[in-house]
Amino acid sequence: MSSPRPEPPLALLAELTHRCPLRCPYCSNPVDLARASAELGTAEWKRVLAEAATLGVLQVHFSGGEPLVRADLDELVAEAARLGLYSNLITSAVLAEPGRMQALASAGLDHVQISVQDADPASADRIGGLKDAHRRKLLVAAQVREAGLALTLNAPVHRQNLDRLEAIIDLAVELGAHRLEVAHVQYYGWALANRAALMPSRSQLDRATEIVTAARVRLKGVLAIDYVVPDYYAARPKACMGGWGRQFLVVNPLGEVLPCHAAPSIPGLVFENVRDRPLAAIWADSPAFEAYRGTAWMAEPCRTCDRREIDWGGCRCQAMALVGNAGATDPACARSPDHAAMVSLASEEATREADDFVYRQIGGLKPA
Repeated sequence: MSSPRPEPPLALLAELTHRCPLRCPYCSNPVDLARASAELGTAEWKRVLAEAATLGVLQVHFSGGEPLVRADLDELVAEAARLGLYSNLITSAVLAEPGRMQALASAGLDHVQISVQDADPASADRIGGLKDAHRRKLLVAAQVREAGLALTLNAPVHRQNLDRLEAIIDLAVELGAHRLEVAHVQYYGWALANRAALMPSRSQLDRATEIVTAARVRLKGVLAIDYVVPDYYAARPKACMGGWGRQFLVVNPLGEVLPCHAAPSIPGLVFENVRDRPLAAIWADSPAFEAYRGTAWMAEPCRTCDRREIDWGGCRCQAMALVGNAGATDPACARSPDHAAMVSLASEEATREADDFVYRQIGGLKPA
């Protein structure tokens, strides 16, 4: 059960910046944000894209924070197109001026993913912490379709918007989205601080699953729906990021290369930087990538489980957050000795009267 030499990664998540006008209470960015002055520059990002293409990466996802704050975004999109990389813009969309999506399409962008916080405008603006954000998102979604770009809506769902899931699905159809990601909030980083205000009840989850199942049948050929259930109610863990260091890599605004965006939450790991070492070399043998790659690191019950090369042990960051040991069995697994405690915690949090969010003030536009 040794760690084999890794295959080339499928995709690069290029986190161009941590700057963002929204203050979502489940934000996956780290608590300590990179300053704009420390971000990789245009030439550095172009080199990263070239190294990624040479490594075998097929897709680049421009993300953040909010990638639209970068003045060089069009230039980076054009470089990705020149290198033959399929490009996706992951955006809150609220900063896009008229004509912005057409300009990005002309530069070579292939796809846009817009986050939506709710179908109800007032609730959406409250969750994102920014007035008038929902209306702006709808306008930009129309821009995306007019520019001929593929559109995905990403809807992080939780206790305070899950009862409007049917309306969110209807909104995706109305906007002409090709795909909708219904993603239950995962409780790492900033979401962990808001867990009591976000955790859905079991009945909410069951109803949401019924709604998605019916919508998939009703909207077949019209809207593809991806559905990510909350780990706290799962019986089997997900193959997080397709397995640690197997299919995806992240380069954050500082140039650090990560197996996943939440990996810095695990103490003791040292993440190498593209300013110091080529991307291919980091992917091949960086100690942080090797730490949980493959199956050699696994203890029981994962080590002899027949699903060990299906879920790859689940999420290391979740094991760290809930058990205090990144090498432990993911508590989402029913075979974990900590699984019952995780389920009990979910039930307890879901019944707490905690509707107010703890927002992080990042700066930007006027908050809601």
